[in-house]
Parts: sequence; C-alpha cells; structure tokens
Amino acid sequence: MARDPYTVLGVSKSASESEIKSAYRRLAKRYHPDTNSNDPKAQERFSEVNAAYEIIGDKDKRRQFDRGEIDGAGQPRYSGFSGGDPFAGFGGFSGFGGGRAGAGSAGAGAGAGASAGGAGGGRFRFSTDGTAGVDEILREFMSGASRSSERQSGFGSAPPQRGQDLEVVVTVTLEDIASDEKLRVSLPTGRTVDVKIPAGAEQDQQIRLRGLGHESPRGGAAGDAILTLRIAAHAEFVRDGANLKLNLPVTLYDAVLGAKVRAPTLTGSVNITIPPGSSGGKTLRLRGLGLPTKSGGKGDLLVTLQIDLPRDLPRDFVEMMRRWREDEPYHPRPPAS
Repeated sequence: MARDPYTVLGVSKSASESEIKSAYRRLAKRYHPDTNSNDPKAQERFSEVNAAYEIIGDKDKRRQFDRGEIDGAGQPRYSGFSGGDPFAGFGGFSGFGGGRAGAGSAGAGAGAGASAGGAGGGRFRFSTDGTAGVDEILREFMSGASRSSERQSGFGSAPPQRGQDLEVVVTVTLEDIASDEKLRVSLPTGRTVDVKIPAGAEQDQQIRLRGLGHESPRGGAAGDAILTLRIAAHAEFVRDGANLKLNLPVTLYDAVLGAKVRAPTLTGSVNITIPPGSSGGKTLRLRGLGLPTKSGGKGDLLVTLQIDLPRDLPRDFVEMMRRWREDEPYHPRPPAS
C-alpha cells in the first residue's frame, strides 16, 4: 500500500506548490539512480518520491487526495458494502417471503398501496398481506449498486488521465551548441536520452520530448519531458547571436610589423594574419567559425587585437618612445572641446 505522499516528500498538508516542488527536487537529486547505482533501496525511494509528486504535485490530484477520493497510489477509493443490511435504505423492509414491512402486519397503514419509507421514496409498494415485491426490490438494488460503482471507478466517463510533464534544466556549453554530436541527458525518472541541440539555440529555450515524462497512474499516455536550456558562460568567447567575440593579446612588434599567430576557436585553433601597423582594438573577422544558424549556415568569429606590452620594457625602447613623443608626436584622439 502506497504511503501518504505528504509523508514521503516530508511536507505538511498545508505546504505551498513551491514547497512541494522544492522538496521533490531535493529528494529526487538525493536518490537519483545515477548517483546510487549500487543501492537498490535508494532506487526504490526514488520511485516512491516520483509517485508521491505525481499525486500532490498535480493540483487536481492533490484536491482529490485531500478529499479522500483517491489513495496514495492515485487509485480511487471504493466505499463498497462493508457488512450490515444492504436493504437498510429501503425503509422498514426486513426480509423476504413473509417478512414484515413497517407496521404492515399490524394493519397500521400497510394495506394495498402503502409505500415503503426511507430511500425508496414511494418506488416500492407492498401487497395486501404486507409482503414486498422481492424481485422488484432486488433488481432496483443491483441496478443502483452498479451505477454507484460506475460513478466511483470512472467507467464510461472521461478518458484515462495523461501523465504529468517532467521539467528538467539542462546546462549546455558553447561547444555543445557548435557540435554535431547529441547531448546525453539523464532524466529524474532514471532514463537517459541523447538530445540534439537545435541550431540557433537560445538561452532558456525549451525542447519537448514526447512521452518521456511521468507515467499515467491510470493507464493513460505518459507525459512529456520538457528541457530548458541554460547556456553557460565561456572563459574565452562571448556570444553575439550566431557570432563569437574573442579578445586576442598580441605583442607590440607583431602589431607594428605584422605576423601570423594562432587563435583559439570552439573546435581547435587556427592561424590568423595580423596586418602590419595594426592598432590595439582592431577587429579581424574569421568567417564561418561562429555558431550554427537556424538557416543552416554559421556565424563568424570576431577577433579583437589587444596589444600586450612586456612587464620590463627595454631601456633603448623607452628612450626611443621618449624621443618619438618629443620629435614626432601624433594624436589618436580628437582634441578635447
């Protein structure tokens, strides 16, 4: 028998939706099969946590459980007939074949046409000798019990309820977005899937995996797994749409004289040519070395040069700079107004 879902998640019956979700995520992470592969009890606990969340993590099911309409496994509670007289609702009827109906045998209003009281509401009538139409009563009783059972079981009413969707946050890198390989994702249900990151993926974009959510407790279709992408910051590159920006330190003499230097990309490194006389802040565009686009192409890599001076400048160089400033000064900035 399934335990009380509030007890399983360790929350009170007055807990808010956010408190229930927080408790579920904490326990699902603790007992996830990926981190407890050698502990069958942890895997059982993980399944129990998921089953509990399916009940009180769903507004409608939570209300049904709180009203006592379903149990901890999501199954309907049947009241049934637990002993006692099944004909108690038919007024004073007390038996079959010669039984008595109210005060019929005493002649107090039990003549022809007198009706049974209580739930019968005048439906059943007694004969002149006080006996009831037993066959009629049995037929009506069984028909009423059948209708009651159908109402409780949901037979002939709404179709089976669909399983609950599963929400998962997946952190991806720029390398993941640029790669043609699928990303392996572990779901809280214990299932592992390979997912293709769509070209042009954006921060907080969602990917829906049909039928990979929670199972339906009543035989309906499974819910979906909804992945929310979180793109991690990169140590070297800054994303600008499909383009990537990179600051590349270069020496003063390479900037002055020109050179070929190596620059990193998401898939390795490449040679780039620095034109002679390049200033710091100059940007070089490397086409097709950015991120995939929705149209099937790729963005560019924008490399901005940063001139990096040595910590200890040669004395001759310093003297040359001083003479240059005195004899042939130049003005890279417009005069202040």
